[in-house]
Amino acid sequence: MKNYTITVNGNVYDVVVEEGASTGAPVAAAPKAAPKAAPKAAPAAAPKAAGAAGSIKVEAGAAGKVFKVEASVGQALKAGDPVIILEAMKMEIPVVAPQDGTVASIDVAVGDPVEAGALLATLN
Repeated sequence: MKNYTITVNGNVYDVVVEEGASTGAPVAAAPKAAPKAAPKAAPAAAPKAAGAAGSIKVEAGAAGKVFKVEASVGQALKAGDPVIILEAMKMEIPVVAPQDGTVASIDVAVGDPVEAGALLATLN
């Protein structure tokens, strides 16, 4: 089983998803491998982006795939303006600027898979 945190219209839901299986052994093996791999990838990407970019982080609120990049480097944004659109379970989830600023970096591309908490962009 995998645990996800999903935000829908400002409401946060903790969701447990059981991966389909005909026996208990494959289900138990898959989650053990996935969580170990995901945390290693996310911290490795964050320091590189944070060191070369802005001080305000824009992070994914849920796991998904980058559907659309709404902002570009150098663009001025106000708090609440969309930066990235994620797709998860056939839903489009906007990731918005946490405060006013200028886009310093976009750290993902369309089609990239992202985990919850992954750094997507930075602002100054």
